[in-house]
Amino acid sequence: MPRAIVIGAGIAGIAVAVRLAVKGYAVTVLEANDYPGGKLSEIDRDGFRWDAGPSLFTMPILVDALFELAGRNPRDDFNYRRLEIACRYYYEDGTVLDAHADPLRYAAAVEAKLGVPAQVLHRHLQAAQQKYELTKGIFLERSLHRLGNLFKWDVLKALLHLPKLNLTSTMHARNMKKLKHPHLVQLFDRYATYNGSNPYSAPAVLNLIPHLENGIGAYFPVGGMVAITRSLVRLAEDLGVRFEYGRRVSQIILQNGRATGVQVGEEQYSADIVVSNMDIVPTYRKLMPDFPAPEKVLQHERSSSALIFYWGIDRTFPQLDVHNIFFSADYKAEFDGIFGNEGLHADPTIYIHVSSKMESKDAPAGMENWFVMINVPGDKGQDWDAIITESRKRIQTKLTRILGEQVARHIVCEEILDPRKIESKTSSFQGSLYGASSNSAMSAFFRHPNFSGKVKGLYFCGGSVHPGGGIPLCLLSARIVSEMVPAA
Repeated sequence: MPRAIVIGAGIAGIAVAVRLAVKGYAVTVLEANDYPGGKLSEIDRDGFRWDAGPSLFTMPILVDALFELAGRNPRDDFNYRRLEIACRYYYEDGTVLDAHADPLRYAAAVEAKLGVPAQVLHRHLQAAQQKYELTKGIFLERSLHRLGNLFKWDVLKALLHLPKLNLTSTMHARNMKKLKHPHLVQLFDRYATYNGSNPYSAPAVLNLIPHLENGIGAYFPVGGMVAITRSLVRLAEDLGVRFEYGRRVSQIILQNGRATGVQVGEEQYSADIVVSNMDIVPTYRKLMPDFPAPEKVLQHERSSSALIFYWGIDRTFPQLDVHNIFFSADYKAEFDGIFGNEGLHADPTIYIHVSSKMESKDAPAGMENWFVMINVPGDKGQDWDAIITESRKRIQTKLTRILGEQVARHIVCEEILDPRKIESKTSSFQGSLYGASSNSAMSAFFRHPNFSGKVKGLYFCGGSVHPGGGIPLCLLSARIVSEMVPAA
């Protein structure tokens, strides 16, 4: 039986392990941490539980597909519910807007709260779906770096509808043209943050992202987001995959133009193929330091990072939903800070996720677990301790003003995750959440391919390579890799 080594037990690493096991490989996953999941893990403290990283679940069919590939019924081990409200939005003028799963209710709310005709939202969501359908086969589901994939019917179809992809416009410019109302524009500009980009620079083709949430749906896994990790690890282990934790790979062994294994401390693991789920930058810099690296790709602008406060709150806030956004009054200034001078805007947009709204055991009775996040630049040597102190004050002041409660007095415990810790825990270069940013029309082509063109038997999956970051794209990267790997 041929052997496969997967470096890293992030969600893409787990998924590729499942797929390779089904394909007939003996798979070993080597993980530096003592737990699986990478960013998709959890934090427990004082009776509170928080999902540490991703908090929004879209495209659950991609998780289900892994169970089905293995001949299992996903509902036997993994379940989820569609949220009735995808997100609740708070604006500085006091407007509160719910993005309902039901498109008719969503449009009615937009018309009632913003005075924007319902058909404007309907047309915008339909355009998002059309962009998704035209591009998914090109940019999401197949390698961009295999010439044969360009001679497919869906590529020709996309070319025939090229004007509808808005490749020469930015997300913000397109949203301004079609939506006009500043609140609605800001709402749809926000989707650039789903891959760590800047809506004032990112191409308008990324306006397909809202379809994942509003068309396909926003979901909540039973047991929280970490249930995705746990269920897929169980599935992989059932298929014979071996997970070894606390095993930090120090080198990919290359012999005669082929990857033949990896080095862990004094021990070598031999393999027929090696798949790196590690960020592409440290993969080259640390695991293959003597191998010529693709410098243009590695030096591409990185995505944004995050500063997250995990707060245990000693009361409930019925005005909050599962997902909540408190918008900045000056969105452009906020993104200028993130992608320009590495500074932080004085009035950041705040995201709050409260999983205890769905899973009561995530917080003690009568309390809530707040996952409070702002977007920040990656780590380039900033004084993060000072930034954390100042950001905490700004967040608490803003939330107190909008919610009408002294938030600080209700915080009974706190954990913090900043770009430095994100990098140390997950090997994400500079703590970026999504690898490279998508701030240009050619960004998709700057992502590293899922295979090495110079080393046989070496493959790459995860958020720093094609097709991008976030749970759905990481799962798709695993599928792309498995389709490239020769049959066992």
